[in-house]
Amino acid sequence: MNSTHEECGVFGIYSTADDDLAALTYYGLYALQHRGQESAGIALNDDGVFRCIKGEGLISEVFSGDKLRSLGTGHIAVGHVRYATTGSNAAQNIQPLLVNHHKGRMALCHNGNLSNSYLLRTRLEENGAIFHTTTDSEVISYMIVQERLRHGSIENAVSAAMESIEGAYSLVICSPQKLIAVRDPHGFRPLCYGVTESGSVVFASESCALDAVGAKLVRDLRPGEMAIVDKNGLRFDTAHCDKEPKHFCVFEYIYFARPDSVIDGASVSLCRRRAGRFLAKEHPVDADIVIGVPDSGLEAAIGYSYESGIPYAIGFTKNKYIARTFITPGQGSREAGVGIKLNPIREIVKDKRVVLIDDSIVRGTTCRRIAELLWQAGVKEIHMRVSAPPFVAPCYYGTDIDSADVLIANRMNTAEIAKEIGVTSLGYLSVENVRLLTGTDSGFCTACFGGSYPTAIPDKTAKNRFEIKISEQQKG
Repeated sequence: MNSTHEECGVFGIYSTADDDLAALTYYGLYALQHRGQESAGIALNDDGVFRCIKGEGLISEVFSGDKLRSLGTGHIAVGHVRYATTGSNAAQNIQPLLVNHHKGRMALCHNGNLSNSYLLRTRLEENGAIFHTTTDSEVISYMIVQERLRHGSIENAVSAAMESIEGAYSLVICSPQKLIAVRDPHGFRPLCYGVTESGSVVFASESCALDAVGAKLVRDLRPGEMAIVDKNGLRFDTAHCDKEPKHFCVFEYIYFARPDSVIDGASVSLCRRRAGRFLAKEHPVDADIVIGVPDSGLEAAIGYSYESGIPYAIGFTKNKYIARTFITPGQGSREAGVGIKLNPIREIVKDKRVVLIDDSIVRGTTCRRIAELLWQAGVKEIHMRVSAPPFVAPCYYGTDIDSADVLIANRMNTAEIAKEIGVTSLGYLSVENVRLLTGTDSGFCTACFGGSYPTAIPDKTAKNRFEIKISEQQKG
């Protein structure tokens, strides 16, 4: 992957049995670690008493065995792994967000980005709200609490808040007696649920987290759907369903999700292999081997090999003990980190005409370094094929590409990009075929490829827009 930062992972579980919810939530978050590596947290509800532990780092770094045990027992738990797409990675921004209000407590976990968060936050502040974080997730919590003071139940409050918030949000929310899961009306981000053998109801960003805790996938929540679990069982509210066309983020299939996940009924692995087959048809080339950039380029490389008849080979060894390259804070360290993370297998690629499959090109710096490593290993040719169209527009729904200025495809055509990154040839997957990754046109959001935005474009788009706002307020 070429420096696109992903969003977050959410997990929630409701149990009437004696399940160890702290441990199960830990396992679920471990399965979702690829969705966020900056921080992690778990909140456990024991009959209205909330205990929460959260911190910076990977889930294994935040939680020791003693810390997990200190959460105790309970009947509801929610958890979160984070990559910051709005607000910095400061400690106060770590989720779950815990809120004390007149009618009780609430713990909230959010995956996605609101497109109208700046406007809503400004209105809330003008009415006296005091914010403790710089995340749009806190805006959601404020909107829900406001509505909770006017409505008789937490689910009615969430439904009312959905009338005001816009953009991408998959939520798990714990109240003193209920676990609620919500997917926004566009269905930008994934959210599914399953049931364990003991009868516990589990919600998660991806089905791989259900697998990790022994839950059987039932289905994905529909766009706009809310699920509520309490002592009376599981029920659904579909009042916000079918209000908007579906705009699921296609990058979930291309890159974000784990290949063993199933999202909206489609295998992520098979979708990536289908992308590789499309690439082989769109951009054939004479070559000796097909290799993929680990990890998300591997399945597409297999698909390209199947379709083209060119042998597939493992061309890189990946260091499994470091976080993804894009987590590094600066461009210089990002480029240097590629050599630590990936190393070509010289005996495989030397003197070969190589088809190199990656999932995207954003800034171009990472793939240029990968090409340099291959040339140093003695390849004859590098024919790069990308399992996504050119990335030409910012995303406002859960990735942190907040400016078109950083996108290489906005400055150069395909031939120029090939020269800039140092490859023999370059080919992208077409927008027409990216829409068919699941086999049919599934209603994807393709705004980052130059398509229209499903919501109004926000006035303030910088990732640190709330930090900027606070700084300006302090100056005033």
